Amino acid sequence: MPFARTCSVALIGVDGVVVEVQADLEPGVPAFTLVGLPDKALTEARDRVRAAVVNSGESWPQRKLTVGLSPASVPKSGSGFDLAVACAVLAAADRLDPAAIAGLLIIGELGLDGRVRPVRGVLPSVLAAADSGYRQVVVAEQTAAEAALVPGVSVMGVRSLRQLIALLTGAPEPEEEPDIMAGQPDPLLAGLLLPGAGVRNRATDSLIRPDLADVAGQYEARRALEIAAAGGHHLYLKGPPGAGKTMLAERLPALLPPLTETEALEVTAVHSVAGLLPPGRPLIDSPPYCAPHHSTTMPAIVGGGSGLPRPGAVSLAHRGVLFLDEAPEFPVRVLDALRQPLESGEVMIARSAGSMRLPARFLLCLAANPCPCGRHSMRGEGCECTPTMVNRYQARLSGPLLDRVDLQVQVSSVTRAELMTRDSTAESTATVAARVRVARERAAARLSDTPWRTNAEVPGHELRTRWQLAPGALVDAERDLERGLLTARGLDRVLRVSWTIADLAGRDRPGRSDVLTGLALRTGVQRGPALLDRPTSRACADLDADLGGEH
Repeated sequence: MPFARTCSVALIGVDGVVVEVQADLEPGVPAFTLVGLPDKALTEARDRVRAAVVNSGESWPQRKLTVGLSPASVPKSGSGFDLAVACAVLAAADRLDPAAIAGLLIIGELGLDGRVRPVRGVLPSVLAAADSGYRQVVVAEQTAAEAALVPGVSVMGVRSLRQLIALLTGAPEPEEEPDIMAGQPDPLLAGLLLPGAGVRNRATDSLIRPDLADVAGQYEARRALEIAAAGGHHLYLKGPPGAGKTMLAERLPALLPPLTETEALEVTAVHSVAGLLPPGRPLIDSPPYCAPHHSTTMPAIVGGGSGLPRPGAVSLAHRGVLFLDEAPEFPVRVLDALRQPLESGEVMIARSAGSMRLPARFLLCLAANPCPCGRHSMRGEGCECTPTMVNRYQARLSGPLLDRVDLQVQVSSVTRAELMTRDSTAESTATVAARVRVARERAAARLSDTPWRTNAEVPGHELRTRWQLAPGALVDAERDLERGLLTARGLDRVLRVSWTIADLAGRDRPGRSDVLTGLALRTGVQRGPALLDRPTSRACADLDADLGGEH
């Protein structure tokens, strides 16, 4: 029968669509036609597949060949269809049994010598295959471990087309020729990795782990960092150069708990599509950290590019931290584009070639100087900027953007005593991370029957109606709301922070002191005791007395 079919996957963002690869041989002038909305790389598969089949010791059918990719209305891109096309052609030519490949899902690029090269996006492709009912997939040997992360799917990793033909026909596996590139970087991995988009190399991260105890002083900022990690709250650090803003932000990912299995698959799928999945580490189980430069363009931050869009920094930081250092230096359009993903946890990108949805549930950390020269302060010491320059610089962070940031902390200059004296009371990352983990467990238990998992995800309506605060806890927040000092969104975010503070303190519900702390972290106006790294019992006792014993 001069007809055969198998399946592969077309990726649209991080979502996969199963594509049926059909091959039909007819009498006529030898020709090879590929139809089904292929892009340039996929159109060139005709030459790659023909050379790979011939160099694998097989004969190329000298008839009119038509290969169709169905559904034809879905755009298809990349070289991952090569291996499926070759198998369909060989089955149509009676070299393979059409029934043997009909139930397979095949992903891989072919070299001209018949070797199977890995492609990006194997994990989301296999996930789509599993959702469609496929239970056996064929991928390149280098990406077999990544494909095996999907439960319930049998993975066959192959090195060459000759090996796959032998496995499908029951013939002995051929001996592969010795690798002349032994001892050199593997050229087969060239298509898997792209230059970094501000995402830190995890191979070196395991050797260099910055510790929170290295930060001199900044007790209030440390405490804000802990609250941000415990509740998933966005953070804005503002202060003079050299105060430690970047050091604090770099230590934030280590405070976050490890990713759950579902989260790890989500993050790994995004990084696989983006070409940032490290070889030898198929699963990303720790929160990612993405810190793009302030010259980064809109498509690189939000996602996009020519043709079908690709994940940007907001998606690469999914379930992790997106750090924008020198935030006012970013283009205003880029900063304002973050407003929608900050609210919804996803970004929808529409282009002429198609639209796609990308996950973008990240913890945003902004860092900024108070003015262009960086020396502006309440006392104005040494600042050479005019008031107009200061106002224009600070206005680059728009009000709607800052209204979505829960914690806005002033980072002061480090004193000589803090810098030159080692603080034995400074807590390490492991100590703070343990408290964050306990607080998250308390929040998860409270939200167990809801679709939310952290306090930052809970809608304001639910916070105001479903989970009640202690009596009188909202007196100060309601007063600020009536005076116009707090927006409705700002009130909801103060409530979320209050619940996180209560979780860290081990209380069942927030009291007035927790709301006061949340207001202070949002407005910068201190209304209670200083927000220390570890509040003393004396400070708590004084606060209880001031608030009439209501905590």
